[in-house]
Amino acid sequence: MKIDLTDTTASKINKALVQGRRAVGTPAVGMVLTLVIVTDEENAYDALRAASDASREHPSRTLVVIKRVSRSPRDRTQSRLDAEVRVGADAGTGETVVLRLYGEVVNHAQSVVLPLLLPDAPVVVWWPVNSPIDPANDPLGALAQRRVTDTYAAEQPIEELTGRADTYTPGDTDLSWTRITPWRSMLAAALDQVSCKVTSVEVEGEEFNPSCELLAMWLADRLDVPVKRSQSSGPGLTAVRMETDCGPIVLDRADGSLATLSIQGQPDRAVALKRRETAELIAEELRRLDPDDTYASALRYGVDRLGEPAQEKAPAASATAGAASKGADSADGSDASDVSGASDAKPAAKKAPAKKAAAK
Repeated sequence: MKIDLTDTTASKINKALVQGRRAVGTPAVGMVLTLVIVTDEENAYDALRAASDASREHPSRTLVVIKRVSRSPRDRTQSRLDAEVRVGADAGTGETVVLRLYGEVVNHAQSVVLPLLLPDAPVVVWWPVNSPIDPANDPLGALAQRRVTDTYAAEQPIEELTGRADTYTPGDTDLSWTRITPWRSMLAAALDQVSCKVTSVEVEGEEFNPSCELLAMWLADRLDVPVKRSQSSGPGLTAVRMETDCGPIVLDRADGSLATLSIQGQPDRAVALKRRETAELIAEELRRLDPDDTYASALRYGVDRLGEPAQEKAPAASATAGAASKGADSADGSDASDVSGASDAKPAAKKAPAKKAAAK
């Protein structure tokens, strides 16, 4: 069921939601969170479709905030709010409200969104594109327990990572980090199978892909070894090569779907490592709403330290692997977020122009 409201208010939107629930025979509110999507008209359809698919796992009220550009100075001084309310089959397993803001109300989107939040339920804000460099201090981001950005859609994705590290607040996360969950799980599992010391690592992937830098920073932070970032033609991440005193360990994915895990002294194994859709990434991020300390540690390690020689530490770090934290994508539903070892130094990666959003 769809209800269109032109030049409306938050109060009228709430009444339309109640009316819609009664009309489809579900007067009770059975949603677990509010997902606020801040986007533009161009990306609204794809973002809403991803959120609708994710709502099958996390029933939620989805508020899509679209800030329309006013064409003339006169339009910029006039405020207007149009809304499209969707309930029932048109909204997946939750409720959807598409909010189009015109004029000065564009600068006060939080005042429109606040009355529409589910009471006593967590709030997640997601910016598919044009995310603020400091999400926690954004007026809409300040309403949320979890703030999801996507550095891959930025004009300068690698430089954006540095800005994210400087402004990181517990609750921030990025879909470029979520995309490497299966890689981190697989690498941790591979290191759990051997008792070797890792001496160096190479991460290979397409240019201007922040997921490659994040994976490299995570490995450098956890293993305390030099990590080299090299380029390939893609798609996305293509390989991770770890040199150990027992021989190389290689996880290679040339086609974006099926990877090969090679460990010295063991037969090669085929591993399903497909590039996931945005809906799967959002669903993973909604599974846990507490701060992701592993992401924070990897982010703060710093792109500019990649490739630096490891600093000497009391006993040298061993490289077996530790296991898990963050949640999802391994076979048992947990995500490996720890590779045992220690962390300290390494720099210099490349800064880059941009790319538009895509699944990893």
